[in-house]
Amino acid sequence: MDIQQIKYFLALAQELHFWKTAGKMNITQSALSRHIQSLERELDVPLFDRDKRNVKLTPAGMFLKDKWENEINKLDFLHQTAREIQLGKSGTVKIAYPDSISASILPDIVQTIIGAFPRLKIELVQLYENQQQYLLNYKVDLVLTRDITSNKEVSTKKIQTEQLSIVVPEKHAYKQFSDLSAATLRLQKFILIPDGNDSSYNQLIEQVFASYNIVPDIYLHCEFGSTILALVKRGLGISILPNSYQKHEVPGIRFIQLPFETDLFLNWRTEDANPVIINVLKLI
Repeated sequence: MDIQQIKYFLALAQELHFWKTAGKMNITQSALSRHIQSLERELDVPLFDRDKRNVKLTPAGMFLKDKWENEINKLDFLHQTAREIQLGKSGTVKIAYPDSISASILPDIVQTIIGAFPRLKIELVQLYENQQQYLLNYKVDLVLTRDITSNKEVSTKKIQTEQLSIVVPEKHAYKQFSDLSAATLRLQKFILIPDGNDSSYNQLIEQVFASYNIVPDIYLHCEFGSTILALVKRGLGISILPNSYQKHEVPGIRFIQLPFETDLFLNWRTEDANPVIINVLKLI
């Protein structure tokens, strides 16, 4: 018994006519008869009552018709899904991203992927530590990050550059870039993301402070930029964040652009041959 024999049976069960079914299935009438007889012998069950004029299902045939129709539909769906996965049109892609792009470039990326592959499942994950390990351990498939990688097992491509900004409450004395000075910056309380010795983004923040020759008063660390925005709005301190946080449209705060740029990188496993990942990479 094979799937094709079951399909011949289901077609005959629908038409109840050997000649019409043979034409529909593009085989000869004698070949169709042989397939049905072979199926009946293997099952040791008559599936059709036949005479010179009529063909009708036996009770066992009616039972199998209902059951096999459901199973064949499921198999066809599974086979089609497998083909789509192989073509990179279906499956799942897990993307890790920083909070800073959640209201700017990320929605554009997701919309582009969904537009091209509507059956593709997307999982979005925010990671702030061990991003490369998650990637190499297949816990995520793509990592959008502001940190530079030198790992040969990870391929990387810069996809965006933007400026950093000083973020202050709306009523703060800083109104424009020229208001910033070493003397006044030393008096500020800063809310920043946690330090990371291997973080190129944190090294960039250090360059900002070094340009003013100050050691900042960092009294609060927070991993989530959206939370930092809320704290700044409450007047609990000021911060330095990528300018894309303006897309969060939080009222009561001001962004003052700095002459420092931060890059956004797309990282993926160098040897990953998954067609889903390859297709998504082409889109991004």
